[in-house]
Parts: sequence; C-alpha cells; structure tokens
Amino acid sequence: MEENKELVPVMDSILDNLSKTEFVSVCVRDPRLHKVSPGHTHVDYEICLQTNSMCFRRHTSYVRRRYSDFVWLRNCLKGNALIIELPKLPPWNPFFSLKNKEQVSKRMKGLQEFLESVFQNPLLLSDSRLHLFLQSELGIRRIERCVLGKTRYTVAEAIQQSRSSYSSSEDKSSCDSDCESSASSDLGLSIDAMAQDSPVPFHHANERDS
Repeated sequence: MEENKELVPVMDSILDNLSKTEFVSVCVRDPRLHKVSPGHTHVDYEICLQTNSMCFRRHTSYVRRRYSDFVWLRNCLKGNALIIELPKLPPWNPFFSLKNKEQVSKRMKGLQEFLESVFQNPLLLSDSRLHLFLQSELGIRRIERCVLGKTRYTVAEAIQQSRSSYSSSEDKSSCDSDCESSASSDLGLSIDAMAQDSPVPFHHANERDS
C-alpha cells in the first residue's frame, strides 16, 4: 500500500509534464484564386495543422478552405456552444482584393486567430465537423452528411484516408450526391474540384469575398 501511495505523485508528475508538452500549431497561408467559371471566382487558403494532441487523428494535415467555409464552421460551433462566447472571424469585406497585401495579411491572421481560439475550448474541440474541416478533403455538404451518418465512410475514415493536401474544398450541389465513381477513392473529390482551372497567382487578381 505504501508503494502505491508513493507512485501516485510520480504518475501525477508524468501526466502533468505530458499535458505541458502537448501542442496544437495552426497556420493559415497561401491564398489562391480559383476561376470556377467566367465571371465567377473564389479564393481559398491553406490550413496547416501540426500537433501531438490525442484530440486529433493526424499529427500533420494540410487542407484548403475559403472564407465562407469558416463562416459555416462558426455557425456550426455556435449551435453546440450556446453558453460560450465564440471567437470572431475577420469581417466580410465587399471590397476585398488579393492585390491589397494588407487586406490579405489581416484576413489570414484573423482566420488563424479564430482557429487558435477554438482550440482553447475542449467543448468546441469535440465537434466532429471541426475535425473534418481541418483534416479531411470533404467539402462542406459532405462534412454535414458524414457527421449525420449519411455517407458510407465514418468521420475517422474520412480523416485517415484523406491526402495531406488538396486543391479545392467546396462541393457543388450538382456533385454532392455521395455517388463516387469506381475509379475514385471512397471519399472522392467533387468533379467540380478536379475541373477547376489552375490557381491564379494571388497578386494578379481580385477575390470574390466568399
């Protein structure tokens, strides 16, 4: 019994040290303009996540998301955190331009600070949609379907089978039936995502703020 009592503070010390060394590092970077169709463009950003936290299934991940995806995520988190004051996103700007380096820098900094604040709250960190948003290739509509159990893959499978990075995050309604061809992976990128033009260097074009 005495030996067990002596082990308790030792184990507490080990657990305390492990909690102190746990980290979650996120970076929002590399804005890219995508031409979806004549007169219709959007910008997305790369989210680089590195962590040793057991809360995440992958220690390193790279995904691309657009501003409207972040708005969707915040609305989802709001529904699960009625008594919590959620961090704010950088404001929508109808005159946002990728030619304006100051605007671009503020936008990316604001998105990164939003995610960093979310990571500080265990309740928000437990939301499956957040993990799919950060560590899977699924577009927003498919994330919703996956969380509801309406896809043939689970949340864990969607994260584990995703590649480290990809070129687009938005599934269009016409490609969102969860019917992938036999030539694609179980997760599948939308047809629209694969057919998009190559990203335009961000210093050459304007963004539709979405």
